[in-house]
Amino acid sequence: MPIHRTEYDSGLRVVTERMPGVRSVALGVWVLAGSRDEPPPISGSSHFLEHLLFKGTKTRSARDIAEAFDAVGGDVNAFTAKEYTCFYSRIRDRDLPMAVEHLADMLQNSVIRTADVDGERQVILEEINMHEDTPDELIHDIFNETLWPDHPLGRPILGTSGSIRAATRDQIKRFYRKHYEPKDFVVVAAGNVQHEWLLDLIQANVDAGRVRSEGPSNWKLRAVGTAPVPSGRTDVRRRKTEQAHIVIGTNGVSRSDPDRFALGIVNNALGGGMSSRLFQEVREKRGLAYSVYSYHTMYVDAGLFSAYAGTTPGRAKDVLELIREQLADVAEGGLAEDEFERAKGHMKGSLVLSLDDPSGRMSRLGKSELSHGEILTVNQILQRIEHVTLDDARTVAKRVLSQPMSLAVIGPFDRAAFR
Repeated sequence: MPIHRTEYDSGLRVVTERMPGVRSVALGVWVLAGSRDEPPPISGSSHFLEHLLFKGTKTRSARDIAEAFDAVGGDVNAFTAKEYTCFYSRIRDRDLPMAVEHLADMLQNSVIRTADVDGERQVILEEINMHEDTPDELIHDIFNETLWPDHPLGRPILGTSGSIRAATRDQIKRFYRKHYEPKDFVVVAAGNVQHEWLLDLIQANVDAGRVRSEGPSNWKLRAVGTAPVPSGRTDVRRRKTEQAHIVIGTNGVSRSDPDRFALGIVNNALGGGMSSRLFQEVREKRGLAYSVYSYHTMYVDAGLFSAYAGTTPGRAKDVLELIREQLADVAEGGLAEDEFERAKGHMKGSLVLSLDDPSGRMSRLGKSELSHGEILTVNQILQRIEHVTLDDARTVAKRVLSQPMSLAVIGPFDRAAFR
């Protein structure tokens, strides 16, 4: 289906993709503000603000917002990432005006009362406590901090208990006023939606200005900074857990790197599916872990490549050695043609299957527009994946996997156990 895009002179952008075979719409407002935009003393403010924007506006209470979506069977939620925050809804096509009106009101007119800040502070502290009690999630934050100890991308999205307790209403409101302006918004809708109809709704609810017909754009992509250097450090956190949780990895590639599709294939070959090396070597052949995989996360100026496994503490060193062996083999050109082709097919199929519903398409459009300022069609992405050669994959594997490796471990170990 064709993708339509409109810019306003304020800098706000609107993107739609019509799917006439469905009766719903996935609507998202993507904000160019995330945890990496926070100075260390206010770490966690983006996520704190995400919570607070559901607490009421000048004309609506938190209950009013919840009841409006419940009354039509719709969903409304949000999430915070390192480089953006997204507020989204899934509703019937006929209920799109209500969703636009409410999300626009929340993002532009939230009052952020002191009582709400104090009340939500405890909720977020409980969320941090829950995260701390979930070692298979916590280990990834510890790894980020270990890999990039002095960089904003290394800090946890939730903040820390100390930063959340210290956060004030004035600090959070200053962050809100600085980052939540139309120039920082991308409004995306996928499903049974007409582009012109959404533009009319935006005009009625957002201070967007006029549609830009000529002249320079007022929006900007996130500035590219200096990529953090992989530290090569090890961090072992002693916990009385039933499993050892291990993450090992290093820098990947950025979102604009021409090798990103090649590294995606390498990632799939290493730990992206049931036929991947890590799954076969660690789980299928030896039964050493239930969960083992690799992943690659891209940012504007850097990337993160890592592998995770959860295993019995007594087998942790064996599992780590197996992972190291596979990473080293692929770094040295060991990726075979058959696994390369299988990983390439996995990557293409996963992309297509992720776009079968409006939410998947909305997410792809929002990330692309906010991060790149352009949107590749699905066919264009499939072509770029198809054009990757085995030599391309081997080259980027050597480039990435030959860097210093950082290691994070949670389990009943002394700090020196993995040094």
